[in-house]
Amino acid sequence: MKNKLIQEIKNAMGGVISEIQMDILDKTLLKCLNGIEISETKSEKVHRDSDNARFLTLFISSKRVEGCSEKTLKYYSATIDCMLHTVGKGIAEIATNDLRFYLAEYQNKNNSSKVTIDNVRRIFSSFFSWLEDEDYIMKSPVRRIHKVKTGKIVKETLTDENLEALRDKCPDIRDLAMVDLLASTGMRVGELVKIDRADIDFHERECVVFGKGNSEREVYFDARTKIHLRRYLDSRKDDNPALFVSLSQPYNRLTIGGVEARMRTLGQLANIAKVHPHKFRRTLATMAIDKGMPIEQVQKLLGHVKIDTTLHYAMVNQNNVKIAHRKFIG
Repeated sequence: MKNKLIQEIKNAMGGVISEIQMDILDKTLLKCLNGIEISETKSEKVHRDSDNARFLTLFISSKRVEGCSEKTLKYYSATIDCMLHTVGKGIAEIATNDLRFYLAEYQNKNNSSKVTIDNVRRIFSSFFSWLEDEDYIMKSPVRRIHKVKTGKIVKETLTDENLEALRDKCPDIRDLAMVDLLASTGMRVGELVKIDRADIDFHERECVVFGKGNSEREVYFDARTKIHLRRYLDSRKDDNPALFVSLSQPYNRLTIGGVEARMRTLGQLANIAKVHPHKFRRTLATMAIDKGMPIEQVQKLLGHVKIDTTLHYAMVNQNNVKIAHRKFIG
């Protein structure tokens, strides 16, 4: 509360005194108020929480206008709201050390990875940078909190043998068509579950999907996928417009969780560890780059806004690096 009072006085004097005078004022206030306890009244706390909630609502609204998905907005809101309640200060009072302490405690309490902590840091950076740009605060307290250094982990991809093993373990044509579509297009699982039958163009072997931020793009599938998709759709007895539905009545559209659970089960049947929809996407990116597809085209294929994301997904085969070294360097 004392720091809040000092900050409010400094903010009020910011436009009328010099930096040297501001430094003197700061030291004088700290000296004069040393040993004095200043507490916050209940009405002041209510007012502070109300202001914080209003700023958070405005920020989320601006992100919604920018095209962020509702899932992302919900994560942003929950992450920032938790920080505001834990720190217990008004937006303008929050300092760099408050956020550093919060991140350290968050990591310790939740045993979070460095990647998770950096994601939280980036959310705070976005929030406070927006507040600064909108002139609600003078300077973002996240500026001096640097990116968290994380070790690079080479994530596994599916081999040709893995894919064939998964296909062999598919108990029905729906699962086979689903595995083929994920493997040949590299689409996100969230895109897969939104596809309708009418979206499939069998003649051109392509379909339209809606990615992050409702961005629309075309993806392409191979001849094997075409055959299995046709067989699956011909076997359907329901009138649900969804491309993939449950195997039993009432034949509901498959959800993201449903697809993930099915891939996990197939992986267990094929004795392959950690089979999930995203692994097919990473496999396609790696395979495409290994076979010489220009990175810009892989970016387009996967629907990435930034090419850095594509490079992050694609793990170049080490054997190909060895061959390239012998070819170009000797």
